Amino acid sequence: MKEQSVAKVYAKSLLELGDDKNVKIADEMIKLTEVINKSNELENVLFLDVFTLEEKKVILAEVAKKLNLSQLSTEAIKYLIDEKRIGLLPLIIKEIVVIDDERKGFMRGTIEGSDAQIDSAFKAKIESFLKAKLGREPHLDYVQNINISAGYKVTVEDLQLDASLDNQLEQFKQSILSV
Repeated sequence: MKEQSVAKVYAKSLLELGDDKNVKIADEMIKLTEVINKSNELENVLFLDVFTLEEKKVILAEVAKKLNLSQLSTEAIKYLIDEKRIGLLPLIIKEIVVIDDERKGFMRGTIEGSDAQIDSAFKAKIESFLKAKLGREPHLDYVQNINISAGYKVTVEDLQLDASLDNQLEQFKQSILSV
């Protein structure tokens, strides 16, 4: 939990600095995350302790140059490397995206179900329900989950709506056992 709090402080600070310098920090961090997720080698260099701080910074500089990252983003990540806090980067990026989404008036979440795809009309119905309930525009991604027998589980920030058959059976079981 401490790491989450520290990541939130870094995220807020980076976003404020980005606002001051007209840098879209969230967009840059999303771009960097996509590259890290596609390259195991880059992930290893940045996050494993077998590489020196200098090696990490050299690789970061090359990646930043190719991605056209701002000096602010590059220097912030170099700072994390120097302070041996680079392991916080994924949490910081997650917090940056969440804060940026809040600023833009929407939130991200997932719908989990057993089907390969979700009916677009049903997804729209869930999104309109969440918008009415939470007052912000939800952006939901569908994820197939083979552990769900039937129904759906929706997770948006701290809110979880579990309309899965498994959950209903578990609640029924608990109600019988508590009698």
